[in-house]
Amino acid sequence: MDVLDLARLQFAVTGSLHFLFVVLTLGMAPLVAITQTRHAITGRPVFERMTRFWGQIYVINYALGIMTGLVMEFQFGLSWSGLSHYAGDVFGAPLAVETLVAFFLESTFLGLWIFGWHRLPKWLHLACIWLVTLTAYASAFWIMVANSFLQNPAGSRVLPDGRLTLDDSGALLTNPSLLFSFPHVVGAGLLTGGLVLAGASAYHLLRRHAERELFTRSMRQGVVCATVGAFLTAAFGYAQFAAVAQVQPGKFEGNVLAGVSLGFMVLLGELFLFVCLFFLLPVVAWLPKWRWTHPVLIALTPLPFVAAILGWIAREVGRQPWLVNGRLTVEDALSPGLTQGMITGSLIVFTALLGLLAVVDYVLIARTVRRGPEAAFLGVAAADPATPGPAPAMRL
Repeated sequence: MDVLDLARLQFAVTGSLHFLFVVLTLGMAPLVAITQTRHAITGRPVFERMTRFWGQIYVINYALGIMTGLVMEFQFGLSWSGLSHYAGDVFGAPLAVETLVAFFLESTFLGLWIFGWHRLPKWLHLACIWLVTLTAYASAFWIMVANSFLQNPAGSRVLPDGRLTLDDSGALLTNPSLLFSFPHVVGAGLLTGGLVLAGASAYHLLRRHAERELFTRSMRQGVVCATVGAFLTAAFGYAQFAAVAQVQPGKFEGNVLAGVSLGFMVLLGELFLFVCLFFLLPVVAWLPKWRWTHPVLIALTPLPFVAAILGWIAREVGRQPWLVNGRLTVEDALSPGLTQGMITGSLIVFTALLGLLAVVDYVLIARTVRRGPEAAFLGVAAADPATPGPAPAMRL
């Protein structure tokens, strides 16, 4: 492989691995917020245990996802300086806003939520997790603004020196490539989070876990969320074809990888919609009792992650050879002076690092799920100094 192909492969690997964390974050955040809202309203202990258990899984995924995001930041400076030079004035603006939202606001509110258990007033603590959810979706929105600009450079014009500048922020935020792709990503997140909730609950119900009420309620909530996500994903996925035909005609013509990825993604999307809408949702009240459905839910759990990667392959590869569609080619955006050895070395390091983080994330989440809510330490009240006995162990 030449330098250009190696650089493209590097970005594809790191971008895909990072999105595995993102799609689960987008799905788990509202589920945790809704569960804690139910606890705040009803005061029932089962909802607090659900919040602590699923919230711990969310925190694990978020913390490791932040690390993969940091690796992504290095990509633009190391390999794609041509993009920064040519379109940095436009492309960099939404990325800067996303950084402020994700690394400052979202992390701050999440920290308040994690360490605010039994310290903050109930409704203020609840507000923190809702603010985490809102900032998570705001972060995803600004990322999609930047990515949609690459698909269709709306709101920009070329300066006399040949660089792009932002000419119309309204056009940037109403980009046809953005209007349907962002809800599509939101739906994918809800589908993923819902099936993770339902699949993990099915695992414990199949093993006849003592916390039957917790996992019964979690399974029903997960199935409802997954159904909503499947509907949004399919609806806005098909709606995107009109925008693609408008701004990127012929995107999938002659591009085998993009076309195959799109075909399999559509197939999985229709499968999710059919299973959720016509099989799971109508009998959601009886699912926890029907043990034969539990292996089905467990088997469905990893498929949204596969569909998410296929979707990104179709969206990004289908734009080739352009990096900024119709304005800047991938070859022109490549940083000058790169050698095969440099790109190969960074590819190996980045892939190993993100692969390790993905494995650690899976192991920690799987271990947390397997141990069940009784081992969750998130939100455990501090030990009373007057009460003899050791404090609760805080371990994963």
